[in-house]
Amino acid sequence: MALGFRTAMQSIGLSLSLLGWVLSIITTYLPHWKNLNLDLNEMENWTMGLWKTCVIQEEVGKQCKDFDSFLALPAELRISRVLMFLSNGLGLLGLLLSGFGLDCLRIGERQQDFKKRLLILGGILLWTSGVTALVPVSWVAHMTVLEFWDESIPEIVPRWEFGEALFIGWFAGFALVLGGSLLQCAACSAPAAPPSVHYAVPEMETQCSNLENGSADPKV
Repeated sequence: MALGFRTAMQSIGLSLSLLGWVLSIITTYLPHWKNLNLDLNEMENWTMGLWKTCVIQEEVGKQCKDFDSFLALPAELRISRVLMFLSNGLGLLGLLLSGFGLDCLRIGERQQDFKKRLLILGGILLWTSGVTALVPVSWVAHMTVLEFWDESIPEIVPRWEFGEALFIGWFAGFALVLGGSLLQCAACSAPAAPPSVHYAVPEMETQCSNLENGSADPKV
C-alpha cells in the first residue's frame, strides 16, 4: 500500500514537473508577455516578449522585430531573460536526476539510498526552477501594473496590459514547485533499508548447520 502510494506520488510529481518545464520553455520564447490595444486603431494590436515586439494588423498580418540591443532593454526584461534560461536549465537537470531516482526504474535497484538522494536532489532543483520562473513573470506583471496606473502618463497614451505568456508562466512555475515538492515528499517517505539484513542471513544459516551437526554455536 505504501509502495503504491509512493510510486503514484512520484509519477504525479514527475508529470507535473515535465508539464511545467515545457510551459516554462514556451513562456521564454512566446512574444506575448505584454499586450497593447490601440483605441484609435482597433485593427492594430501590439505584443512584446523577451526577444521581440510584434504588431498584428488585419490587412498585413503579424510582423515581428527583434530587439536591437540587450543593454537597451528595461531591467526587468534583461533579468527575466537570464532567470528564464536558468529556470529551464535547472528544470532539465532536475528531471534527469528525478527520473533516475524513481522506484519504477529497474536500474540501480540495490542502491536505494543513492536513488533516494537523486530523487531528493531532483525535487530540490525542480522546486528552485519553479521559483526562478515565477520571479521574472511576477516582476514583469508588477511593472506592468505600475506603468498602467502611473498618473504622470497622459490618459490618451495607450497602456501595456498582461499578455498570455504571463499566465502560462505562472502556471508553469506553480507546476514545477508542486511537482518538485511531491518528489521530495515521496523520497522522504521511503523506508530506510535495515543495515543488518546482509549479516542476519549468514548468521542464521550458521546456527542451523551447527544444530544439524549436533554442536552448539559458540557465540550463543
